Amino acid sequence: MLAALAEARAALATGDVPIGAVVLGPDGAVLGTGRNVREADADPTGHAEVVALRAAAGVRREWRLDGCTLVVTLEPCTMCAGAAVLSRVDRVVFGAFDPKAGAVGSLWDVVRDRRLNHRPEVISGVLAEESTALLEAFFREHRG
Repeated sequence: MLAALAEARAALATGDVPIGAVVLGPDGAVLGTGRNVREADADPTGHAEVVALRAAAGVRREWRLDGCTLVVTLEPCTMCAGAAVLSRVDRVVFGAFDPKAGAVGSLWDVVRDRRLNHRPEVISGVLAEESTALLEAFFREHRG
């Protein structure tokens, strides 16, 4: 989670919401990192999780990321929760809950939907205070 928080802080340089993600391989090695790049790249899909999953798939040269763990500072949205399911990661670890758009238990629970063919394990609340503080500071500054 510390590496994901570092990615989140790096997003501040481009005015993006400070969310960071890391994909760990079965052995714990970092396969991919990502931060929000929606502003930097003018990309509506430029969420930290999508960026990190794409990077990890590139390293593995395969879209299936079985055995891997997605670590992210904020609870994934529906798009990112869907990407976690489709990429077949074994687990999703996140810091802060997102009551407005969270899709891993808060507003929806995409990753545990029994109608889907893959359901990763979920571990929540890891370094939640640090993740929340970073987001609150960002929005306090941007909303004045």
